[in-house]
Amino acid sequence: MIEGWTQGLDRLAGLLATAARPQERAPGLTPYLLFDGRCEEALKFYRKALGAEIDMVMRFRDSPNPPPPDKVAPGNENKIMHSAFRIGAATVMASDGFSRGNPKFEGFSLSISAEDKADAKRKFDALAKGGKVQMPLGETFFAELFGMVSDRFGVSWMILAGPKNP
Repeated sequence: MIEGWTQGLDRLAGLLATAARPQERAPGLTPYLLFDGRCEEALKFYRKALGAEIDMVMRFRDSPNPPPPDKVAPGNENKIMHSAFRIGAATVMASDGFSRGNPKFEGFSLSISAEDKADAKRKFDALAKGGKVQMPLGETFFAELFGMVSDRFGVSWMILAGPKNP
């Protein structure tokens, strides 16, 4: 237990040290999703559905500077304060946020370029389980396969496989 906690803090320290030295960090954009109390469930889901690699998880109880009591409800000490995971080469960060149980993901979509049509179908179907298909996976003028789906957490995804060859 202590070993896992120590490793998590070491990873966080490394991330924070890099963040403190912007000249060593490439400029970029990283999505940060707030799952409002369902982050752990989401991480497990993305690991299984998309093959996500979990890089780090830090719980509120492990913070070197505990958050103010009015920001974390009693009983939420085990909720995730910060996490980072990778889907392919892309990093996504996530948290339980204020854990009110009502996450809202509106006005954006995360886009995945699949390895091939079979990979696109597998990922699309996995995300659709318990979610809502917004546009069925199918051939388009710009891709061999393209579809849009909102997963069980409400996160909108676009899945794309291969460019359309003329």
